Amino acid sequence: MSLGSHLTELRKKHQALSDVIDTEQRHPACDDLSLKQLKLKKLHLKEEIQRLEAAEA
Repeated sequence: MSLGSHLTELRKKHQALSDVIDTEQRHPACDDLSLKQLKLKKLHLKEEIQRLEAAEA
C-alpha cells in the first residue's frame, strides 16, 4: 500500500469517527466513557495522519 492510499484510508476512518461522535452527541443518553474513547481514537488517527504527512513532505 502506498503512503498516499494509506493516508486516504486514515482520513476516511477519521471522518467516520467524526460522524459517529456527532451522532452519539445528539443522543440524550450518550455514554460519556464511550464518547471519550471515540474522541481519543480520533485524536490518535489525526496524529498519525499528521506524522505521515510530515514524512511525505
